[in-house]
Amino acid sequence: MARYTGPSWKVSRRLGISLSGTGKELEKRPYAPGQHGPNQRKKLSEYGLQLQEKQKLRHSYGVTERQFRNLFDKAGKLKGKHGDNFIILLETRLDNLVYRLGLARTRRQARQLVNHGHVTVNGSRVDIPSFSVKPGQVIAVREKSRNLSIVKEATELSSFVPDYLTFDAEKLEGTFTRLPERAEVSAEINESLIVEFYSR
Repeated sequence: MARYTGPSWKVSRRLGISLSGTGKELEKRPYAPGQHGPNQRKKLSEYGLQLQEKQKLRHSYGVTERQFRNLFDKAGKLKGKHGDNFIILLETRLDNLVYRLGLARTRRQARQLVNHGHVTVNGSRVDIPSFSVKPGQVIAVREKSRNLSIVKEATELSSFVPDYLTFDAEKLEGTFTRLPERAEVSAEINESLIVEFYSR
């Protein structure tokens, strides 16, 4: 299944989360799109709730259905809680860490930066957004790419960098110091519903 490239504001409203990270999509109309406005909320079935939670997480990280399922299966083979492992694996994607370091304002922008070859890992150019970064590896913007407007705008906003990363704003590079703990990411996601969804 191809990656969704349609209007992210509609998806944000349908799922009730801000995919841009700014929250703007939900300010004016904090309800799902559709001709009946805010009065159309139907009570979701158990399956509907599980599906919605899966879509929320998948769209948040901007991954295809196949990538999402593959990571989910991989998480099931690791020690520990399946849902926790799954979210931690999503968090180790290169595009996500570029976003977490504040080098891009959205994960979509971060994916573009990686796709177009502007990012290195341990000094080598990596252009695969799904590349899994290991603790201790250094993520940086290539010297030629440091004046890109996307990077400048994002770093001027200087967002909060999580505890599992260190960031050097001068060098535009960050180190993935350790795997995140579940409590440090995506508090609004109930991953047990996603585990139930795939266990049907």
